[in-house]
Amino acid sequence: MFEDQPQSEIEARRARDPEFRTLHDAHRKLNRQCMDAELGVLAVSDVTLGQMKREKLLAKQRLQRMFETTPQTHTSPAH
Repeated sequence: MFEDQPQSEIEARRARDPEFRTLHDAHRKLNRQCMDAELGVLAVSDVTLGQMKREKLLAKQRLQRMFETTPQTHTSPAH
């Protein structure tokens, strides 16, 4: 996620936005759990895995919207 963004921008957003940080952490945790389930390391039913993947996708979509709607810092030209 955010492969096209510099890691420094993601870390800066995490540092200043607690909601973004919490959601980002939740997405990373779900991603690890899904991978573990697919590898057989984490025993979950197919239904549970499907739910986890949906939650992960929703978190990713929300994070992307949050990141894209971040107001850019611009300097106003002097009049």
